[in-house]
Amino acid sequence: MSDFSLARPDLSPAVAWLRTPSAIRERCHQLLDLGLAGKLEHFRVEPSRLPIVVDTVLHVTREHYPTLDVPLHSRWRHFDVGGVARLAELEARLKDASLQERARAKLDLVVVSVLLDAGSGPQWRYQEAGGKTWARSEGLAVASFRMFMEGRFSSDPDRPLRVDAEALGRLTREALAQGMQVTDANPVDGLEGRLHLLHGLAKVLPRPGALLDIITAQQRSVRAAELLGLVLEVLGPIWPGRVMVDAVNLGDVWPHPALGSVESLEALVPFHKLSQWLTYSLVEPLSEAGVVVTELDGLTGLPEYRNGGLLVDLGVLSPREPRLFTQSFHPGDEPIVEWRALTVALLDRVAALVRGRLGLSAEELPLGKVLQGGTWTAGRRVAAERRPGGGPPIRVDSDGTVF
Repeated sequence: MSDFSLARPDLSPAVAWLRTPSAIRERCHQLLDLGLAGKLEHFRVEPSRLPIVVDTVLHVTREHYPTLDVPLHSRWRHFDVGGVARLAELEARLKDASLQERARAKLDLVVVSVLLDAGSGPQWRYQEAGGKTWARSEGLAVASFRMFMEGRFSSDPDRPLRVDAEALGRLTREALAQGMQVTDANPVDGLEGRLHLLHGLAKVLPRPGALLDIITAQQRSVRAAELLGLVLEVLGPIWPGRVMVDAVNLGDVWPHPALGSVESLEALVPFHKLSQWLTYSLVEPLSEAGVVVTELDGLTGLPEYRNGGLLVDLGVLSPREPRLFTQSFHPGDEPIVEWRALTVALLDRVAALVRGRLGLSAEELPLGKVLQGGTWTAGRRVAAERRPGGGPPIRVDSDGTVF
């Protein structure tokens, strides 16, 4: 894999463009413009409610980060949930490894953890040995961390802190369920989908940490959009049953009829949520290995139910039909595509307003930090205040592979 190029001239222009944050923004803002004009079928957009969102985001940001030293939104924020120093435990186990091998191990961990991170559903819990019970994204983080620390993703008993294709390829549904404590009484949404992603990962990389070698074989600095392109190219084949263009599986890309015929390229709205979540999460281990990721604000906000739920709960997005609150939808259903697209576009507006209130530039407070400060945290808090269990206002059936 070391001869992999970050530029892929063999890709068709359409596919190459749909893999860019620019494409995500363009298509999402097209739908926002239609929403502002009252021309969308499923949601009304109430921009007058944005100041309430900004006030809420600023409140939780200042509460959690009084000095405004906000870290980047990434999977790494979840591993130490509850004030447990799990990452210090990882560092201690890796203390004798080289700088490069420590980075590879951390990349191994975070790639697998992100691929296991699609919505867990409302019932699943993870009981940490000698500790607390965790749910949703934090629970998935702790579960994947403990599985990694136990060597469940390594085929070499003498080198447990790694992820390799052999171990992933032979991972069974029963073994994954055991590691995640999934039972009939403790079900997780999309267990088979998560297993499919890990099996797919085994086919495309010898180990996730090889991403470090792919990048450093080319350069020591990479733009965030370019890093996302690499993630989408390498992991593209693992996504199940998605839209194909020019024989390429597009992944988290879905049509919306307001933009054109659903069979046309013009109707396709790219999101690449898990891939962007992963890209944000690669920044820190790559940085530790001396690889600088630049232009972080080039990535978009993440179209998942915490950010999108905040906009619905605080009235910026108002469903036109009561069924949106009572039915459960699939990721490709038109209302969900619409909700996600509006979320991405509105997060750009929220970020600009937050920066304006704080007097900070995009370089000082990139979108990834606004999410962390931020919209994701505020979305969770408002959801907990409004609904038992803190679930999203609109329910999406998770197959474990989207968000």
